[in-house]
Amino acid sequence: MPLLRFDILKGHSESHIRNMLDGAHRAVLTAFAVPERDRYQIVQEHEKSRMVVQDTGLGIVRSQNAVVVTVVSRPRSEESKRLFYEQLCSELMESCGINPDDVVVSFTINSDADWSFGKGRAQFLTGEL
Repeated sequence: MPLLRFDILKGHSESHIRNMLDGAHRAVLTAFAVPERDRYQIVQEHEKSRMVVQDTGLGIVRSQNAVVVTVVSRPRSEESKRLFYEQLCSELMESCGINPDDVVVSFTINSDADWSFGKGRAQFLTGEL
């Protein structure tokens, strides 16, 4: 935890996607100080006509590498979120050439009761985590 969902356009190679996921995980480790195996990532690929990512009037130019990252997480500090944004953009540029202009991030915050990692238990509530 956190759970990261990546919405991207179809057409990227397996190595591009793997590098994107690995880079994003390094950003999670740096910004949120979670354990190495605390890794939950989902990639959804879309046809060009099914994904619209504009610039909110900021003058940002998007490319075919646009990625929308949705982060589902327990509450995080503003400082750790800002660090994550910076680290994510740095890692994605370094690992697979995704320009920071192509990265959109949104957080959805939930609580300990909203997570079960398996076995029908809420591990944050039971004390297992």
